[in-house]
Amino acid sequence: MAKVKSKKDIKRRKITFEFESSGAKKVILMGDFNNWNPKKHPMKKDGNGIWTKAVMLFPGKYEYKFLVDGEWKDDPQNDQKCLNSFGTLNNIFTLPSSSSIETLRS
Repeated sequence: MAKVKSKKDIKRRKITFEFESSGAKKVILMGDFNNWNPKKHPMKKDGNGIWTKAVMLFPGKYEYKFLVDGEWKDDPQNDQKCLNSFGTLNNIFTLPSSSSIETLRS
C-alpha cells in the first residue's frame, strides 16, 4: 500500500517572482496562494526597474497576476494561463515536488 505524505512531510519552497516595470510606482503579487489579498505580497523594486517578491509555497498548481499601479497585469514571461471567473486570464504556475529554488521572471 502506498504511504500518503502528511502536510508535515511536504516542504514549502522559496519561490521568487519578478516583474519588470521601471515606471511603476507600486506592484503587488496576488494569487490564490494569498487569497488575492493586496496587503500580503507587495513587491520591492531594485535600481533596474525589476520588482521582486519571494514567497514560501507548497508544491502544487497556483493562479496569479500582478497588480501594477491599480491595474491587473499578466506575467509576460509565462504563457501558461487559465480563464478566471471574471472572464479574463490568470497566469498558472505549477511547483513540482523537488528541492530546487525557483525564480519566475516577467
